[in-house]
Amino acid sequence: MKKFDQIAEFGQKLMTLKNMDHSLELISDEAKKLVNADRCSIFIVDKEDKMLWTKLSDGIGRIVISLDSGIVGDTYMQKEPQIVNNPYEDDRFLQNIDKKSGYKTDNIITVPIFDSKRDVMGIIQLLNKSRSDFDASDLEMLTFFANYVSGSLELAILKGD
Repeated sequence: MKKFDQIAEFGQKLMTLKNMDHSLELISDEAKKLVNADRCSIFIVDKEDKMLWTKLSDGIGRIVISLDSGIVGDTYMQKEPQIVNNPYEDDRFLQNIDKKSGYKTDNIITVPIFDSKRDVMGIIQLLNKSRSDFDASDLEMLTFFANYVSGSLELAILKGD
């Protein structure tokens, strides 16, 4: 129950934030703590331009990819979370992002964030869980977390800040 209490406490902090950048930063930090991950990116869906882009991405500048690119794109297209514990063996993995940043991705978990109409508006991607691979309990926790933050994220996107 400790993790759920942690999420509730986080929710109180999130409610006080007024702008999208601060909200995304708080969401990212909390997601990393929940599953002991090294990095977090939050991809926002841009249906008009058919792109996924990060406003926040640990350790690397903005990432922009097409809606169907990579593991994040597959998460968007399938509307299903993904666990990939051997990304370099997965054809969907975008190795060029690691090459560009100098970072080595060991494992990935992605979870869609649904808006109030049950459309995917974003995707949380976490990289490199410390000391082990991502598992079903991480997926359960992050799915709960994504549902928990979806309302705040939807409002921030609608406000356009």
